[in-house]
Amino acid sequence: MVYKYPEAVLMIFCKAPVPGQVKTRLLPALTPGQAADIHIELTIRTLQLATQNNLCPVQLWCTPTTDQPFFMASAAAYRVVLQQQQGFGLGERMHHAFGLTLGTYSQALLIGCDCPSLTERDLEEAITALSREKCCALAPAEDGGYVLIGLNRLHPKLFADIPWGTAGVLNETRARIARFNLRCHELQKQWDVDTPKDLARYRALNLTEKKSSSDS
Repeated sequence: MVYKYPEAVLMIFCKAPVPGQVKTRLLPALTPGQAADIHIELTIRTLQLATQNNLCPVQLWCTPTTDQPFFMASAAAYRVVLQQQQGFGLGERMHHAFGLTLGTYSQALLIGCDCPSLTERDLEEAITALSREKCCALAPAEDGGYVLIGLNRLHPKLFADIPWGTAGVLNETRARIARFNLRCHELQKQWDVDTPKDLARYRALNLTEKKSSSDS
């Protein structure tokens, strides 16, 4: 496989699509099974984005295990490497993933699997920014978090004791980046799919994309 940026890697964090354990904020507007189907749909969209033009190697970081049928099918369909998330919380799991990949690659990006606003241009912009020394990349989210973080050096304290799942994640991360005297390249603001309102926005985006595709 020939990649445009072989020295970079894109890590996608993903939960197994078990009904009742994913996209729970879409309940009760959707059934647990329907919410799991949305999770699968968003993950497939993310995998397609990540692999469509061989931008860089892609890893799918799985939880709770890599041997779930959906993960194995995804690895076969998109030629991504499966990795096991490890750690007691999100911060520990993210730190572990960066620690492992930055031993092999010069730049590492980490994203979730539920951000339909991310584009390949965003990913390439982040990779390019990480060619600078002591730089990180960040894609802010409208809800006060972030949907992408990229590093070229390991910084454990970027992930320790962060109030994950709250509107303070982005500001706390920015404060730590400043404290560590890192350069930070911020991408345009993004949105992900957590609530029924987000889901309606995602479905509207799908309709727009299909119309644009049919008109071209």
